[in-house]
Amino acid sequence: MASPFSPRGLGKGLLLIASLAALGFLAKHGHLADMLSEQWIDSEVRGKGWNGYLIFLAVGALTTALGFPRQVVAFLGGYAFGFIAGTGLAALAAVMGCVLAFFYARWLGRSLIQRRFPGRIRKVDGFLKLHPFSMAVVIRLLPVGSNAVTNLLAGVSSVRGLPFFAGSGVGYLPQTLVFSLAGSGVNFDPALRLTLAGVLFVVSSLIGVWLYRRHRHGDALEADLDAALGDAPAPPADTR
Repeated sequence: MASPFSPRGLGKGLLLIASLAALGFLAKHGHLADMLSEQWIDSEVRGKGWNGYLIFLAVGALTTALGFPRQVVAFLGGYAFGFIAGTGLAALAAVMGCVLAFFYARWLGRSLIQRRFPGRIRKVDGFLKLHPFSMAVVIRLLPVGSNAVTNLLAGVSSVRGLPFFAGSGVGYLPQTLVFSLAGSGVNFDPALRLTLAGVLFVVSSLIGVWLYRRHRHGDALEADLDAALGDAPAPPADTR
C-alpha cells in the first residue's frame, strides 16, 4: 500500500480530490438530476427496447454512485418498466452504483483516508469485516445513513467486496420493491398502492432494526462467554 507521503500516494490523493471535484461539477451542472424524472423516462427510456434498459442501468448506476437516492431510481424503474422488471433493473442499478463507488474509493483513496481517519475506518471494519454479507443487509434495511457514504467507507475499509455487494443487493430489495410498486401504476387503487408501499417500507425498516439489535446482543453474549471461558479478561466488578 502506497504511503500518502510518497509520490505515488500523493498522486493518488490529488487524483482523488480532482476526480471528486469533477464529479461534483458534473452532478451540479451536467443535468444528471434532470434525467431522474418521468419526462426523461418517457423520452429516452420507455419503449426503446434494449437501449432503454441499458440507458436506465447506466444512469441509475452513475447517479446512485454519486449519491442520488436509489429510491427515486426504483420509483422510475417501476414507472418505466412495470413492477417486476422495474424492481429488478432498479436493484441492479443500485448494486452497480455500489460497486462503482466502492472501487473508486478503494483504488484512489484507501491509503490516504485510512491514515487520516484510522478510528472511523476501524469502526467500519469492526461492523462489516467478520460478517460482510449479513451486516450489509442490515445497513441497507435501516432507513438511516447515506448509501453513497456507506459505499465509500466500505471501499476504504478491509471488507471483502463480493459478500458486501451481495448483501447490499439483498438489503436493497425491500425498499426497491416499495418504490417500484409506488411508481408502477399497477391496477390497484392509488391510495391502496401507496398504503401498501408505506407498510412494506415500515416493515423492512423494523426488520433492519431487529437484525441490528440482534447482532449487537449476540456480540455482547459472545464477549461474556469468552470471558467466562478465560479467553478474554472479565469486566471489572461493579463497585457502585
